[in-house]
Amino acid sequence: MGLCQQPAKKLVTHTELVDRSQEERLYSMANYDLTPEQEMLRRTVRDFAEAEIKPVRAQLDEKEEFSYDLVKKMGELGLFGMTVSPEYGGQGVDYLTYCIAVEELARVDGCQAATVAAENSLGIGPLYNFGNEHQKRKFLPDLCSGKKLWGFGLTEADAGSDAQNSKTRAELKNGKWVINGSKIFITNSASKITAGITVQAVTGAGSEGRKEISCIIVESGTPGFTAKEMHRKLTWRSSNTGELYFDNVTVPEENLLGPRGGGFKQMMTTLDSGRLGIAAMGLGGAQGAFEAALDYAKQRKAFGKPISQFQVNAFKLADCALEIEAARNLLYKACWLKDQGRPFGKEAAMAKLYTSEVFHRVANHCVQLHGGYGLMEEYPAAKFYRDQKLLEIGEGTSEIQRIVISRYLGC
Repeated sequence: MGLCQQPAKKLVTHTELVDRSQEERLYSMANYDLTPEQEMLRRTVRDFAEAEIKPVRAQLDEKEEFSYDLVKKMGELGLFGMTVSPEYGGQGVDYLTYCIAVEELARVDGCQAATVAAENSLGIGPLYNFGNEHQKRKFLPDLCSGKKLWGFGLTEADAGSDAQNSKTRAELKNGKWVINGSKIFITNSASKITAGITVQAVTGAGSEGRKEISCIIVESGTPGFTAKEMHRKLTWRSSNTGELYFDNVTVPEENLLGPRGGGFKQMMTTLDSGRLGIAAMGLGGAQGAFEAALDYAKQRKAFGKPISQFQVNAFKLADCALEIEAARNLLYKACWLKDQGRPFGKEAAMAKLYTSEVFHRVANHCVQLHGGYGLMEEYPAAKFYRDQKLLEIGEGTSEIQRIVISRYLGC
């Protein structure tokens, strides 16, 4: 048939309609434009970070000072309880929108991004997803406004990657839980506005010799509960990190979060979503370090021209831009899967692993391009370099992420 010859018209079959519908869905999936609301939020959070956080980040870092003023301002901006229903005081946005906000904070300061990411996913998440109506209405409004913070009591000295190895125990006596044990490296747990902690504890013996693990709510100020701020940290110095101690801490039986014995599953489900927030921190931090490196390389001159024009440096910057773009696509796809209600655990682990390691490489190039100045705290390169490391450790180390991914592959 010639190019100008028209084929005979025919009726469109049901099968063709289905195929066309699938094509249209695939086409819409390939549209990577953010919504106007997401673009506006990105600009708003970026402007806030540049105007409010950037001028004080070095001072807060040097003093290891947790900023209640910035928490208050971030709360007023609506950065807490972002994915929580407005019914409980939240913003009701999707996970991609939330991760864009975290990304923009981390572009300027990982410490403030950590406060927001940990609060949204680890602090608020378990209460919102597993709490009963009374628990939600009692705690969520203040947490979503930023008036109060909440901790995620999982990690112990001997229970980090091996999260089921908790030694903290809770015994039910006369209708009350009596808790003994300790936790460590718990973000937002030891501030003056921390309202409480979700504590993973061993509550009995489960099936096949396994521990029965449950989650229990412990409010700040409960007798026997002590929260101690941790200092002298390499990273996230102006983020609040606490050691927690439970000495015969007694709380009502109704402080159980979700079903008895469901604690470990609750914690792991929370970490799946939390990895998206950590990935957003890695992406934002990499973007910030890249911009600092690019700006310095264009200004710094050697042998009569900007060092960015030397191929060895230009290639470093090109590699950074390439990996950041790949990381952004990986994270945004993982967020899209979650927002569609589809399985996302493998992609979340991939995004967390990849963005944190991309940030490592970009921060390293940033310091190298700054030369001696990259080792001085007056420049942002040193802080990006330090803040990066926690992302390869917190909420599942890079080694654990590789285990998670390999299990999804059936290995």
